[in-house]
Parts: sequence; C-alpha cells; structure tokens
Amino acid sequence: MEALDGPTYGPAEGGAPDAIVVLVHGFGADGNDLIDLAALWAEALPRALFLAPHGPEACDGIPFGRQWFPLWDRSSAQLEAGVASAAAALGRFVARACAAHEVEPSRVALMGFSQGAMTALEAGLRGAVPEAACILAYSGGMIGAERPVTAHPPVLLVHGEDDEVVPAAASRAAESALEAAGVPVRALYRPGLGHGLDEVGLAAGAEVLRGVLGGE
Repeated sequence: MEALDGPTYGPAEGGAPDAIVVLVHGFGADGNDLIDLAALWAEALPRALFLAPHGPEACDGIPFGRQWFPLWDRSSAQLEAGVASAAAALGRFVARACAAHEVEPSRVALMGFSQGAMTALEAGLRGAVPEAACILAYSGGMIGAERPVTAHPPVLLVHGEDDEVVPAAASRAAESALEAAGVPVRALYRPGLGHGLDEVGLAAGAEVLRGVLGGE
C-alpha cells in the first residue's frame, strides 16, 4: 500500500513542531475537507503541525472521494477488519511523521470525523497509534465497541443529536464502552446539529488540545 499523504498546516509560529495533530476525514471526502480546522486550532497550539492525510482507498461510488475502509459489506466481521486495516495505515503515517519531524509519539493528537472518527478511535485505543495524547471523535463511534482496548488516552466525543448519517446513539454506545474500559471520556451531544461540526464542538476540541499538548 502506498504511503498516505495530504495537506499540512503550521506550525503557526514557525520553526520545528513540538506536537502533531492528525485530522482524519470522513467517507467520500479527503484531507482537504478538514485542513481548514488547523487555522482555528492553531490558536490553541501555535507550535503544532497539522496533517490531514487522504484515505488509503478510492471511495466506493463517489468519484474523486477517498475512504478509510469500504462500506459495501456492513457485517460486523467486515467492518472490524476494515477499520483495523485503516488504523494500521494511519499508524504507519503517524510513525513516519513523528520520525520526519522529530516529535515524540506521545505528542500526537488524533481527530476524526465520521468514518475518520471510527478510524481514529480504533488507532488510538487498540495499538496502531499506541501513545496518542488524546482522541477527538466527531459524529462517529466505535466499531466493535465490546472489543478490549489497549490504551487509555483521554477521548472527546462530539455528536449532533439530529445526525441523519451516523446516529448519536453510536457515540452514546462508545461513551458507555469507554467508561467501562476505564478510558477518560467526555461526551458532548449537540441539539439540532446534523452530520457536521459546530462552533461549540470545535471549541471543546481546542480546549482538550490546549490542555493535553499546550505545554507552557
């Protein structure tokens, strides 16, 4: 499989980065869909490098879109295999970025939206990105939530109550599973919000990033 690439931003202050934030897009999009968040969150992390890799596969049925794993077969076994493969690809991308920029793996935050949130949670909780500083998961959930986790980074779940694509129940199930596994989790459910991002959820993400990676 070819190495992932995609747009980058920062560090806003210039110089070498002291942290990396990886933005993981949803099904049918690509890294350009999320890289604009970097300018917003760079206010909290001016010395961070933001990376938004394109998913590893062409998207089923959506020309020019990318996916982290296919959705044509939504059986539990197929979804778990797909998200595990996606998480492994993301893990290789993170390892290369850390080595290239001389950033410690514990200074990496994962953010994902929709299918990207599922991939980020899998990678950060089940070993592909073993030392993630935190995970921000928007409009997603955990595939195979009953499977054990191997890491316990702080997790922020944000989900619109009116999400018509991935029901908010997916994040509620993830919240319950994470609490049961002893993972520090905060969940924010946004009334009236569909399958998207809003200012409140993004501000919560900035707060987590500043608290975990802000340093001095």
